[in-house]
Amino acid sequence: MADYIAVGHLDQLPPGRGMVVTVRGLAVALFNVEGTVYAMEDACRHAGASLGGGELRGPVVRCPAHGWRYDVRTGQAINEPDDRVACFLVQVVDGTILVALD
Repeated sequence: MADYIAVGHLDQLPPGRGMVVTVRGLAVALFNVEGTVYAMEDACRHAGASLGGGELRGPVVRCPAHGWRYDVRTGQAINEPDDRVACFLVQVVDGTILVALD
């Protein structure tokens, strides 16, 4: 069973936006895609830049440093099909965003 940790509130993350939280010492990028929240490691595989502040278009975030793009639902790098970042399970309960690193 996954161990979920409260990381914020849905009202802090409007649709079409991202934000960064720290979960057990790990930077995690959260994204709200049309009301569904996704969580992934907050480090671009190209140069380690933060993805949470990147431009979100639909389910794709663009790294603000060098333009690499990732599908926030899967962590798959669009520019580099053999690369991806880790994704994490998310639940929203009564407006609280919960993330599991397991």
